[in-house]
Amino acid sequence: MNRRSFVRSSGVVASGAVLARSPFIRAADKTVKRYRTALIGSGWWGMNILREALALSQSQVVALCDVDADALEISAEEVEDLTGEKPRVYQDYRELLEKEKPEIVINATPDHWHALISIAAVEAGAHVFLEKPTGHTILESRAVVNAARRADRVVQIGLHRRIGPHHVSGMRFLKEGKAGTIGMVRMFVQGGGGSEAPSPNSAPPEGLNWDFYCGPAPLRPFNRKIHPGGFRNFLDFANGTLGDWGVHWLDQVLWWTEEKYPQRVYSTGNRIVRGEPVLTEKEQTSDAPDAQVAVYEFESFHATWEHRKYAGKGAENTGVGCYFYGSEGTFHMGWRDGWTFYPSSKGGKVVHQDPEFDHVKDGHNVKLLWADFLKAIETGSRPAADVEIGHLSTNLSLLGMLSLKIGRSVAWDGERERVIGDPEANKLLRRDYRAPWIYPEV
Repeated sequence: MNRRSFVRSSGVVASGAVLARSPFIRAADKTVKRYRTALIGSGWWGMNILREALALSQSQVVALCDVDADALEISAEEVEDLTGEKPRVYQDYRELLEKEKPEIVINATPDHWHALISIAAVEAGAHVFLEKPTGHTILESRAVVNAARRADRVVQIGLHRRIGPHHVSGMRFLKEGKAGTIGMVRMFVQGGGGSEAPSPNSAPPEGLNWDFYCGPAPLRPFNRKIHPGGFRNFLDFANGTLGDWGVHWLDQVLWWTEEKYPQRVYSTGNRIVRGEPVLTEKEQTSDAPDAQVAVYEFESFHATWEHRKYAGKGAENTGVGCYFYGSEGTFHMGWRDGWTFYPSSKGGKVVHQDPEFDHVKDGHNVKLLWADFLKAIETGSRPAADVEIGHLSTNLSLLGMLSLKIGRSVAWDGERERVIGDPEANKLLRRDYRAPWIYPEV
């Protein structure tokens, strides 16, 4: 069976529903502008974003880039199926930017590549749709914001809950004061899992440029637990569950409040169930915490984050979201379960709204976010999930990880983006890059 037949029969990349849209995509409206679009990071989520972009008929996919030749070949074949046009393929984003001069770049790479690629893209003149988080470290993230502003380019962060219908209506409910005065917010992700046995390292598969994959991060031995898809639980490349899921829900808190940043952050976590991390020449495990709590002290309220990767959903019967605790009751902003308000008064009426997604299977509203991205490009306005918004939400997750690493709370000067009176903590606002990569200037 050839690769194209495998993709079509297995549904690994292109679902039947997506392929069924291809005649519509090929018959794109000739009266609207089509932007020269490039995807960097052509795996599962990058292709999800690209499909939604194609469905809106304003993207001409000129190039794809990935360090994994297999992923690159599969995604290029799907794009050709969907559009009738064959994109050029690259394994080095710098070559793509120089040769193709894209007007839009989708950056769906692992977290440790978000800053360098996004900065290079805006400096090359492209607008960027960047997956969250905006950086692996706080000063990386700040460098992305500054580069976008200098280049006067639109950078939309993939915080699709900023524009999802039930999140918008739920936020309106909160901001209208229907839950009363909010004194505390609890964010959480709960899941299954257990202990983690080490997985054997191996030579990288043929066609994967592992050195380039690691890039500015340390060069770890290749392991199937990292690629494809597992990088989020390896702290060289990402920041665990807090740096992944956490950014979405921390962003919901910042969307609701008028405060931009906390005054103090404390976090603790462990790997009691998964076990101590292992990294040897022969084998390794992930190293992100399997349970973590972070406390964010704002001026007018407190917020907590907690996750655990074991024990299931438990008595709450919901796996993810935010509880806003107010004087009139408890408001739950959820994901696939919509939102619900539970009044504190006896006889009060429970209020609920079901979720609404433009892509039900994946539970996202990327199409709405992409349409907003195009509008911002065309009008010169700021998008719904502007880079500064993404930066502030990313910072909250990274401050939690910073506190976890140093083992104590940090007082945060949000205006200066510095930890107050703690030189050791301030060193963790950045990290050393592996040569020849150079940390971006802020």
